[in-house]
Amino acid sequence: MPKSLFRLAVLAATIAPLLSWSARAEVVIGVDISSTGPAAAIGIQTNNAIRLWPATLGGEPARYIVLDDGTDVSRAVKNFRKLTSEDKVDAIVGPNITASALAGLDVLAETGTPMVALAASAVIVEPADDPKRRWAFKMPQNDSLMASALVQDMRSKGIKNVAFIGFADSYGDSWLAEFSKAANGDPKIVAQERFQRTDASVMGQALKAIAAKPDAVLIAGSGTPAALPQKTLLERGYKGLIYQTHGIGTLEFLQVGGKDVNGTLFPTGPGVVARELPDSNPVKSVAVAFADKYEAQYGPNSLTQFAGDAYGAWMLLDSAVGRALKTGAKPGTPAFRTALRDALESTTNLIVPNGVLNITKSDHQGFDERARVMGVIRDGRFSYAQ
Repeated sequence: MPKSLFRLAVLAATIAPLLSWSARAEVVIGVDISSTGPAAAIGIQTNNAIRLWPATLGGEPARYIVLDDGTDVSRAVKNFRKLTSEDKVDAIVGPNITASALAGLDVLAETGTPMVALAASAVIVEPADDPKRRWAFKMPQNDSLMASALVQDMRSKGIKNVAFIGFADSYGDSWLAEFSKAANGDPKIVAQERFQRTDASVMGQALKAIAAKPDAVLIAGSGTPAALPQKTLLERGYKGLIYQTHGIGTLEFLQVGGKDVNGTLFPTGPGVVARELPDSNPVKSVAVAFADKYEAQYGPNSLTQFAGDAYGAWMLLDSAVGRALKTGAKPGTPAFRTALRDALESTTNLIVPNGVLNITKSDHQGFDERARVMGVIRDGRFSYAQ
């Protein structure tokens, strides 16, 4: 073979893999969830919904790489680095907890990779013009939206004093701040107690809360650990109303709480109580369609807030990927990740199981009041309250 042709053959062999990578035919999404560890109940519900994700995004073939972070922040960051550097994902869905989402922001900024978090706190996406948070979006409703729903319900019931028992972490911090802001002294917070997700007892916190003689107690926790303060309050004779956050939305919470959590009031995404919603609710048809799909696979009354958020993440990406592809950018390239980020940021009137999304440059969450209803636990299941 002539030398000139040999050089061309070598060059073609070298460039071909690069061309195939840069013009990848499939969209690749990395997923980081807590399938094990303290937040496993949330991660399992998330994973159930992910198994229902269609095999396409924006009409193109899609591949999903799902990793477990064990509810460990450092492991979540390692997963982020693997997904971005080795797997070259176009976007990341997850994590389930706020601390892990915050820890991953540096990786997003370094690699220019959009994230759709499945954790609740607004600090993940606010302020949206922060260079790190420019790449961060999230599905769960901001705590401020849910806190105002609680305050409205408390006021309608004539509640004047509230005791607060929350996680001693960013979740509890956010809820205390947002509830205090929404209440503005009406109702008044008469006790503030904290506990760890892994605590085996909260007797001291419960006794202090009861001693403040509140009309109601707000427990700001998520998953099964949120049941412990409620059970302890009842054991010590508390008779008032108990409110929880939308973080309780797992079947395991119902199982662990048993009869002690009946009557619990909580804000929730409409998808959790889809079939009980009034027909006038703008989310009902989409929420019911997802409930039918989910419960056909996992059984009656198995749908949770976290499953709805995870499926909503696919719907959001499906919409955004379709619009990003129209720019001409190809999956697997930095240009496509940027186009996808821009498309996520321009999502308009997208109905997902837990609300209607309108994402903008200043709001990387995008829900309004249509994304919340009040729920109540009746006979061991999540039900619609109003």
